[in-house]
Amino acid sequence: MPNANDDIQPTPPAPPAKEQLNTAQRRAVSELLRVSPVADDLARRFQEAGFRLALVGGSVRDALLGRLGNDLDFTTDARPEDVLRIVRPWADAVWEVGIAFGTVGCQKKAREEDGTRTFQIEVTTYRSEAYDRTSRKPEVSYGDSVEEDLVRRDFTVNAMAVALPEKHFIDPHGGLEDLARRILRTPGAPEASFSDDPLRMMRAARFAAQLDFAVADDVLHAMKAMAGRLGIVSAERVRDELNKLLLSPRPVKGVRLLVETGLADQVLPEIPALRLERDEHHRHKDVYEHSLTVLKQAIDLEESGGPDLTLRLAALLHDIGKPRTRRFESDGRVSFHHHEVVGAKMTKKRMTALKYPNDLVKDVSRLVELHLRFHGYGTGEWTDSAVRRYVRDAGPLLTRLHKLTRSDCTTRNRRKASALSRAYDGLEERIARLQEQEELDAIRPDLDGNEIMSVLGVKPGPVVGKAYKHLLELRLEHGPMEHDDAVAALKEWWTAQS
Repeated sequence: MPNANDDIQPTPPAPPAKEQLNTAQRRAVSELLRVSPVADDLARRFQEAGFRLALVGGSVRDALLGRLGNDLDFTTDARPEDVLRIVRPWADAVWEVGIAFGTVGCQKKAREEDGTRTFQIEVTTYRSEAYDRTSRKPEVSYGDSVEEDLVRRDFTVNAMAVALPEKHFIDPHGGLEDLARRILRTPGAPEASFSDDPLRMMRAARFAAQLDFAVADDVLHAMKAMAGRLGIVSAERVRDELNKLLLSPRPVKGVRLLVETGLADQVLPEIPALRLERDEHHRHKDVYEHSLTVLKQAIDLEESGGPDLTLRLAALLHDIGKPRTRRFESDGRVSFHHHEVVGAKMTKKRMTALKYPNDLVKDVSRLVELHLRFHGYGTGEWTDSAVRRYVRDAGPLLTRLHKLTRSDCTTRNRRKASALSRAYDGLEERIARLQEQEELDAIRPDLDGNEIMSVLGVKPGPVVGKAYKHLLELRLEHGPMEHDDAVAALKEWWTAQS
């Protein structure tokens, strides 16, 4: 059984840095040349207005990694009102959502040989920010130099800049070498950095998951010592950072870091709670490791549309009801009766506390509630009625439920895993056949509300809803009915009500 610390590695020894730095620099030149028409044009406008402009932070890091996209971050000594004055005549669109924090956003299309590219640009005034002991929002103050701006950045690999248009590389904290070593360090003491903005501790886990970097030992120790400080950060900021972690290429690595450092106790305490003590005879699997394996397997089933936050949240949270429902039975077995129902309620409560949108809370909670439904029917032949109810209950979540249910099989017993896979293959085939015959995705009673009122001679009211529900149950149980048969069944039900 893998250990919870498997993905958390100590500081690796420095590789031959010179060769790796040269490779990174060549990548950066290539990437910066690609965006230089836009970047240089903007930089010249700032220069003509008497200000300095530099590409900064994640944009420089990604350029060095050869993965710079169309989102460009700049920093400047110009104040926000000056930035607005410079970019408004130049940009295709401008927005001021972050102006309270010194950031002006804009959009710019640029012609290239193979067409047109649209760049999303943010220009932020040199700044420093810190929290006081009770505040949930950073206090922003402006700085006067790019070096002053870089020292307040979260990690050294994000504390590099390229001054434009001259393309002068600025790296006062050794970020280039740390990038070559694939390690996360803070520009100053990690305790001071995390005290200024506690969310940086979550960012360490996120960048480890995103970039597959190790976390420096002193940073890891500070995260463990200061995890409780995360409590002053707003739920919205925590949620957004958690989403970035979960949508990264290696979310399991990030989750392990959150749990190992104690940050998960502040963000998702239900996950570390899954580390149940196993009984001496090992009559139940390690629920924590199982949940991480389910997350990995669900990711493997994602399609070309990109990472699926709904599926990943459901996979991570699907068994959080087990600690509250664990029982040691008289025959020595361990049970978790109704953990899916308890887990769905816990999921709703936690996601609501993290300010997730209501629709996402509803979908993830529903998947958690339904993740055992397949096993409730056993491995035998499903009746048409059972198939209809399965599809009806899953609704638009059916495809995700297929993936979650398949991912939930983590047994090492190949024969058992193969049997479960064949059984689910059979269920999907049955669903496909019935969908062709009956349009399962839109199951409705054979009579609508108006027809029910006409047949029964009643006005709108509760009785129409009861009749509709009765006909829906008949539809689920027996399939489509001819109109006359549906009328007869309705009248029979109506007679029985009197």
